[in-house]
Amino acid sequence: MKINENGRIGAVNPYKKAGEATPAQAAGKKGKVKDQVEISAEAKELLGASGSARTEEQSLRIESLKNSVSSGTYHVDAKKIAEKLLPYLK
Repeated sequence: MKINENGRIGAVNPYKKAGEATPAQAAGKKGKVKDQVEISAEAKELLGASGSARTEEQSLRIESLKNSVSSGTYHVDAKKIAEKLLPYLK
């Protein structure tokens, strides 16, 4: 008996060959340089200042709301909430 179709043996799993990395490729991945970001001192200063720059008016309003919520006197107008949610539901 004579078998002529030797090419099919290599076609059994062509994806296996594609998935195997050569030693040169594996070595290249290990030495890859990673991205790096450096934030300047000025940017850090600006970031810190913008987060803590509450005005006196905002602080008073927040304190007033906290007191209202804790005492149970804060009431939410359901009609206003519904009006604001309605555009998102259409």
